[in-house]
Amino acid sequence: INLLKGNRGMATRYDKLAVRYEAVVIIAAINQWLNAL
Repeated sequence: INLLKGNRGMATRYDKLAVRYEAVVIIAAINQWLNAL
């Protein structure tokens, strides 16, 4: 979770809709995974 909080959109949670927030979490997780390769 702390690695994902490095993403500004997730840390501050500007999006109020749960669907958009979930999308930000998924994109941040994919980004972290790709950076680890």
